[in-house]
Amino acid sequence: MKSLHLSDSPEPVAPVIIADIPVSPLSTRQWVQLMLDDCREAREGRATTRYHAAINGNVISAYARNRVFRDAYRHADAVAADGVPVLWAARLIAGREIPDRAATTDLFHDLAAAAQDHGYSMYFLGATDEENGRAVARVRQLYPRLVIAGARNGYFSAEEEDAVVQQILDARPDILWVALGMPREDVFVARNLHRFGGIAWVKTCGGLFNFLSASRPRAPMWMQRAGLEWLYRMALEPRRLFWRYLTTNLDAIWQILRKTPRRQG
Repeated sequence: MKSLHLSDSPEPVAPVIIADIPVSPLSTRQWVQLMLDDCREAREGRATTRYHAAINGNVISAYARNRVFRDAYRHADAVAADGVPVLWAARLIAGREIPDRAATTDLFHDLAAAAQDHGYSMYFLGATDEENGRAVARVRQLYPRLVIAGARNGYFSAEEEDAVVQQILDARPDILWVALGMPREDVFVARNLHRFGGIAWVKTCGGLFNFLSASRPRAPMWMQRAGLEWLYRMALEPRRLFWRYLTTNLDAIWQILRKTPRRQG
């Protein structure tokens, strides 16, 4: 991943390396502005499609252990810090500051509010028909002037993938949200990124549609700020998440300590 160029900064923003992963040290506000600028340039034919990913403990562990995921994730043009421990690692180990946690759900809401003011459009790929429909309905309610170019579920076969990509291209969105689950969404984006000409940003987003539809509540703000959102989710679904979070969180800490270069500032 290369340095990012912001319209309000004369110098490129160099990534911070956390557990071998280059992380872009941007605030949520800066992410929104960068994506809006790229939407404008893509419409003018002056920008190539960029793949936006996020990093948290689960990603760090998967990046170290899953080669298929790692190979796909390396295609990302930009990685946002979607985990408070990533901010801590940047400050305490790398000697760099990441302004804030750019949680995917927060980024979506800020970007949707700005996109509707600029006339930019979004496409929603993923989840079941019911979940996708509820998410889109909620987005329409919250952002009535946002242009929704299209939406479809994430249940398609390898043989149907070309048709799905063509549906997206025919809709001509400025921003594509891909919620297929990890690592499938990353593999899908990496494999098809070169085909998404005209789309400014392709953003992998995991369980975003669950949060948009309110089928899955978010943690209280104090838990989000303390880096304890994982604990809240585990309390809601202990059978499904207890062992996963126990193993991935410990592994992520180990990977951070082993593979984060010191004093990068």
